[in-house]
Amino acid sequence: MKKRFVLSGYFGFKNFGDEAILSVLVKKLQNDGHRITIISSDPQYTKKQFRHIRSVYTFKFQDIIGAIAKSNILVSGGGSLLQDVTSLKSLIYYLLIIFIGLLLRKKVIIFAQGIGPIKSKIGQFLTKNILKHCNYVSVRDEKSLQLLNSWGIKADLLCDPIFSTQTDCTEKNNTLAIQLRDFKTMNDDFIDRLAQKVAQDFSDKDIEIYSFQDAIDKNICKKFEKALKMLKPEIKTTLYTGLTNDEIIQKLSKAQYLIAMRFHAIIIGLISRVKVLSINYDIKVEKISKEFGIPMVELNKEFGNQFEELKNENLDQINNIVQSKTFDWSGFNNVID
Repeated sequence: MKKRFVLSGYFGFKNFGDEAILSVLVKKLQNDGHRITIISSDPQYTKKQFRHIRSVYTFKFQDIIGAIAKSNILVSGGGSLLQDVTSLKSLIYYLLIIFIGLLLRKKVIIFAQGIGPIKSKIGQFLTKNILKHCNYVSVRDEKSLQLLNSWGIKADLLCDPIFSTQTDCTEKNNTLAIQLRDFKTMNDDFIDRLAQKVAQDFSDKDIEIYSFQDAIDKNICKKFEKALKMLKPEIKTTLYTGLTNDEIIQKLSKAQYLIAMRFHAIIIGLISRVKVLSINYDIKVEKISKEFGIPMVELNKEFGNQFEELKNENLDQINNIVQSKTFDWSGFNNVID
């Protein structure tokens, strides 16, 4: 039986990871013939990305309540929505959407989320007591699972949905891809050190610099390109901004090497048999780097031998771990059937 879904998440902000997760979810639901409404900060952008979907504005609660009231199932996810490190307001917003779904007696699914950190007592209380009433909860990391277990909430541990993305990784270009973003500990010293290392070790490569979310990434990417050109004016660089998700995946998957900050950039590299070096700015980056055994540099520490490790990565060994990452839809399907 065909159902109506409302999807809630960090959608419409043109953030690669969240939009890629949304693509996986929309494709799954549309293949099964379901109707979809997406809550988005930019409904026009979201409607352009997907055919035959409705979209309502993030803070137009009358439209949101109306869409949920007409739906069968509310899905909240993926990504790290339920945390108060970004802001307590953000956590309360996403919990409010879930609460509306529960209040209207709809089935509610928490989809492949990272839960926490939640530092405030009120945030912990609300999250715990709202999630207890959801029909199905799935998380993407062990720490989130342990937190929910400590609250007495049953959850499934799944891999990130982006591992189900199909990429064309047969032919590699003579390319080093670099994906950077702004962050509170990102500074000119790190950019200069990275530029020096790239100029020294990869001057024979075409350097592709990727801005995944222009509002956050673009200026840092420009600054890095400038630093690199000052060291080695003849080095070939291309700065990519404003790409669609499909264009990002297509281009990244053809790179020989990838230096990346964003979690989902790392995943695209891993599933595409690209040799990856991560830049650690968040615990999720540290976790995936350790799990796959890829080298990692810190923003505030000197480089060691990570770049030699990058060149010598065992892609077959990494690919064996990638092959074990099959996204499990069974719990999701059981709720919607």
